[in-house]
Amino acid sequence: MAEVKRNYDATSRRERARQRRRDVVVAAQELFEADGFQATTISAIARRAGVSAESIYKGFGTKAALAKAVFDFVIVGDDEPVPLVERPEIRAIQDEPDVRRKLRLYVDGLVERQTRAARVQLLIRDGRHSDDTLRATWQTLLDERLTGMTMFARHLLETGDLRPELTLDDVADLLWTYISVELYELLVLHRGWPPQRYGDHVAAAITAALCRPSV
Repeated sequence: MAEVKRNYDATSRRERARQRRRDVVVAAQELFEADGFQATTISAIARRAGVSAESIYKGFGTKAALAKAVFDFVIVGDDEPVPLVERPEIRAIQDEPDVRRKLRLYVDGLVERQTRAARVQLLIRDGRHSDDTLRATWQTLLDERLTGMTMFARHLLETGDLRPELTLDDVADLLWTYISVELYELLVLHRGWPPQRYGDHVAAAITAALCRPSV
């Protein structure tokens, strides 16, 4: 009986710790987006999250690392310990036999992710000019995006339905460019396009750039 209680207590403690971490990340997101990265202090985040500043430093290390944690949270929409590539929407893309449908499914997910995460990405991108701690964070976002698009490019090439002159690097570079937050920033945030129109444009552009012409 005592062992069961210890197991229960351990599970409860882990869940409370996870909830506290989630509270910190959400508080940081709200303050970063409202006040900017530089103006937001760890103390302010701690007050909003109901924790100590010391616990934030202990859990995240730096404010830049916390910004990366915010991005990781908003890009998938939750804090479940499941990588994006292992989630059902990505599995559905992998299982879809038609390459054009694969791209459409991917872009549909992209629209949702950009809607959640674009402002955080832009905060990190623009903040690196005035705060050196964000330079490495922004580079990490770029590198992770390229890694993901290289994996996706390899999967698309295996279908045999892409333009024959395209190499793995070509496909990865094109995907990496078309899904960049800058395109979302220009069309949706600056020009006021509805997200669905942005998605339609990106899907059509990627399909035209990558796929063999329809017979």
